[in-house]
Amino acid sequence: MTTSRRRITILMADDDADDRMFAKDALEEARLANDLHFVEDGEELMDYLRHHGKYAGLNGSPKPGLILLDLNMPRKDGREALKEIKEDDELKRIPVVVLTTSQAQEDIYRTYDLGVSSFITKPVSFEGLVDIMKTLGKYWFEIVTLPAK
Repeated sequence: MTTSRRRITILMADDDADDRMFAKDALEEARLANDLHFVEDGEELMDYLRHHGKYAGLNGSPKPGLILLDLNMPRKDGREALKEIKEDDELKRIPVVVLTTSQAQEDIYRTYDLGVSSFITKPVSFEGLVDIMKTLGKYWFEIVTLPAK
């Protein structure tokens, strides 16, 4: 097994500015030197992935290697966006990790049925978020073999 870290583009979809800031800080604290981008809802997520709207100029940019997805967002929620991603032949292989405040069994079952890679309930402390980011980093950037883009 190789332990060298790959540089992976991370796309986080979360409507809460504080959660986005904490995730950015936690990734930095976990020493994950990756390309991190944020979108604020499911509509913007799909525009980013499909290079539509304000993301039309991203055609040459790499596809995200990992999506961190909140479920409860305006316009298009995470469940709807996840369904679209997993039904799209160009996007369905991108690993999606739900990172949400929801602990509802219905959300857990539904997202796994839709093809989510992991379901994580957001921790209440920053230290807990750093631990999660370290674990995600080790798993997704060192252990797992991802499909070529």
